[in-house]
Amino acid sequence: MLAPKLGSSLIQHSFRRFSSSSKLNIKMAPKKVCIVGSGNWGSAIARLVGFNAERLPGRFEKNVSMWVFEEEVDGRKLTEIINTDHENVKYLPGRTLPKNIIAIPDIAEAAADADFLIFVLPHQFIKRACAPLIGKLKPGATGLSLVKGFAILPGGGIKLISDLISEEMGIPVSVLMGANLANEVADEKFCETTIGARDSEVGSDLKLLFQTENFRVTVVSDTQTVEICGALKNIVACAAGFCDGLKMGDNTKAATIRLGLKEMMKYGDTFYPGGNASTYFESCGVADLITTCYGGRNRRVSEAFVTRKKSIVDLETEMLNGQKLQGPETAAEVNYVLAAKGLEAEFPLFTAVHKICIGELQPEKLLDSLKNHPAHQ
Repeated sequence: MLAPKLGSSLIQHSFRRFSSSSKLNIKMAPKKVCIVGSGNWGSAIARLVGFNAERLPGRFEKNVSMWVFEEEVDGRKLTEIINTDHENVKYLPGRTLPKNIIAIPDIAEAAADADFLIFVLPHQFIKRACAPLIGKLKPGATGLSLVKGFAILPGGGIKLISDLISEEMGIPVSVLMGANLANEVADEKFCETTIGARDSEVGSDLKLLFQTENFRVTVVSDTQTVEICGALKNIVACAAGFCDGLKMGDNTKAATIRLGLKEMMKYGDTFYPGGNASTYFESCGVADLITTCYGGRNRRVSEAFVTRKKSIVDLETEMLNGQKLQGPETAAEVNYVLAAKGLEAEFPLFTAVHKICIGELQPEKLLDSLKNHPAHQ
């Protein structure tokens, strides 16, 4: 009777070893990456992701698919230009893309069998653009949102973009936010970024996918705070732009940034309690706020709003080459929630920016929101 027992034991042991080995092989299989979006920021990110995917063949598949909204540039399809000339001549001119970045105009084809989906497109287009992906993603796929802003709910109110993607796609979604002006990232100037990932293993994979010598990544688990920083800082950047347009000076602009940060933190505590205050001092928080208030498109257009006396819509068309401005729309989304809760007076800077953008308040009145701020009580 010993032989059958021994044989059975050996079979069970061998099966466990085979099962464990199979799981290990599945786990270690190179992961396919898809970038959903190909604007200025998406193309800058593609340089990092393409570089790391090629140099880490054991962790990622070499070729990275990038969904490109098809356009014609000088009589040629943008996907053809990217795949032939390896440059996004419309949104990131003058910087080459890695040859392993494959531009695909069909979003379902681009995302087929992807393990990681990197969402990087204007928040206004997320739901419509991603609709063809519903129910078609690879089991076990995970998302990463680089999208700054909030989703507007049909019945009013707002939702985090990562939550919207997660609910629509049925996948877990991490976030990446930081002081990352796209052109500077593309030019490989040193900077930092923050990844918010609840799953530490996913966070480690994403860090490998993005980190380079000049693009340093910190991973935290406080995903909600990371994400709201990326949205709210654009409102403060509009206020900074108004300051510049009115030539209020550096002291006033510094006060605007400080009070804006206070409102960002208060908003997080009010609507997303349980976050870690230290997250606001990562790249996604104070660093991103500073760089956006000095170098971002929201600041630049807001300054022009004061000096050129044109509407935000007209300036967006004239100045941004097809890119979308996020600060005014985020200010409107946030104001809807604040007004519904009777909290406008507790967020005077956010409120003033919204009213200036829609023409209810003159830019000069921004100073009143600073002078009478609750932080001074």
